[in-house]
Amino acid sequence: MPKYMTKQRKNLLSFLSAHADEEFSAKQIAEMLDDSTISISAVYRNLAELEKDGKIRRISKNGSREVFYRYIDEKLCKNCLHLSCEKCGKTFHMNMSGADELIKSVALGEEFAIDRANTVLYGVCKECLKEEKEGQH
Repeated sequence: MPKYMTKQRKNLLSFLSAHADEEFSAKQIAEMLDDSTISISAVYRNLAELEKDGKIRRISKNGSREVFYRYIDEKLCKNCLHLSCEKCGKTFHMNMSGADELIKSVALGEEFAIDRANTVLYGVCKECLKEEKEGQH
């Protein structure tokens, strides 16, 4: 039996899918939705349900107790590695050939199988690197 999707949950999912390359805390989501009809507790409740349904991913960042959430595009995210920029917060899909090489290298060198769908590499994206270089001149 299909689960009923409330209006609040639809709005939340719509917001996250429109910002699929970004991660947000529950507080940021509540503020950005700008909808006085949804409380912060309802945001948390709906995020938990969307996570259970596999529509979003919960992310804990190193050194932070705050939890972030990101939309998952099932077709794109299932078999790829993700790159997350520590400057701007955007998340990107790593190109398949680069991901395949990395996974193969780890599998052979470490005898370790990487879970593609749940792997995020943190660093700085090319746009932020470009801004840093321009700021140094």
